[in-house]
Amino acid sequence: MRRASVTSWRNLLILLSGALLAHCAHDTYQERANLVKDHTEAFYTHLKANRVESAVRENEQIEAMAGEMGQTVRKRASQQGTTTVEREFALMKTANEAAATNWLALGQYFAIKKQYPQARATYQRVLNTYTNPTDRSYREQAARALEDLNILNPPPTPSTHP
Repeated sequence: MRRASVTSWRNLLILLSGALLAHCAHDTYQERANLVKDHTEAFYTHLKANRVESAVRENEQIEAMAGEMGQTVRKRASQQGTTTVEREFALMKTANEAAATNWLALGQYFAIKKQYPQARATYQRVLNTYTNPTDRSYREQAARALEDLNILNPPPTPSTHP
């Protein structure tokens, strides 16, 4: 009977440690997901208050997080189970999408404020930065926005002087 209770306790401890590890991993994942959400909310708060520089910094933080997560995914892909890598990849994708969406919103902000050069530069940043095949929709949105800006405010044409 003593042997059975030791085995039961051992099994219980193994289950509890597995649950604790899963819980800790979930907490880390959730903390980072919340951090992306917090930076996104701060981005829009700053933008609404016309604090563009602060909004840009928030979005740069999201991009940095996405980059770090991308490195982690590449490192862990061969080392750990697929569940961890899949979760990390999903979070990286979420952060990347949030940052791209925020840049597009910033471009719209500049266009509404009639700050056309800044709007063009922001949309061009999306075209230059988000070059992965999965980012195609963001590039397409930025390209359409640039075309729309050309309607609102045609780019200066180079003058031809002899």
